[in-house]
Amino acid sequence: MGTETSQRIQTSILNNLEKKALIWLAERQPAWVTSDFLSYVGVAGAMLFVVFCALANNNINWLWAAPLGLIINWYGDSLDGTLARVRQLQRPKYGFFIDHSLDALTTCMICVGIGCSPFMSMTVGLAILAGYLCMSIYTYLSTIILGEFRLTYGKLGPTEVRIIIIAVCILYIFNPWKEVRIDILAHPFSIFDLIGLTVAAILFAIYIVSMVSDLRKLARQDPPKPYRKP
Repeated sequence: MGTETSQRIQTSILNNLEKKALIWLAERQPAWVTSDFLSYVGVAGAMLFVVFCALANNNINWLWAAPLGLIINWYGDSLDGTLARVRQLQRPKYGFFIDHSLDALTTCMICVGIGCSPFMSMTVGLAILAGYLCMSIYTYLSTIILGEFRLTYGKLGPTEVRIIIIAVCILYIFNPWKEVRIDILAHPFSIFDLIGLTVAAILFAIYIVSMVSDLRKLARQDPPKPYRKP
């Protein structure tokens, strides 16, 4: 089952609006802007996010700049495929490979950036990353085995997640309870750490529930064969 024939599943809140905006942007890109160029722009945006989050430890006002990195990341990561489709220059195998290879890299950067920031610990950032990578593996398995390429789960997709991270950055700047710590198993967690751990738990829960559901479906489609002695 190839990526060309897989059913793309997009159910996020902003999907329809985002799709129209991306087509509008793609139709207005200069000729020198290519899909590969946009893919690397997305990586550059993630790198900026890491830098700004790290700088915010010395001056919290750098958190105002961190969302810029995520916006640049969205621009490159979301527009590259749309540009190829609008120009009818799709390269399904190459495009799928480079897009999701760089997605893994940028997600690592963003989660490390969260861990480098003043609002969440690195442990929590890596927990979110672990949950995301489990979901990624499930997505790629579903694409190959089930022929379903899931770009979103429920009403949330990458764009909505970026918006949530931006909201957390801004909320931290104004939150008077940022210094509050809650001890859990003799480990102090901030309120934002608990938010991050909740996100990680949700990712793992979606992964496990989806995996079990599809495993049952596949067990019916591909039942065990009776053993016969040779």
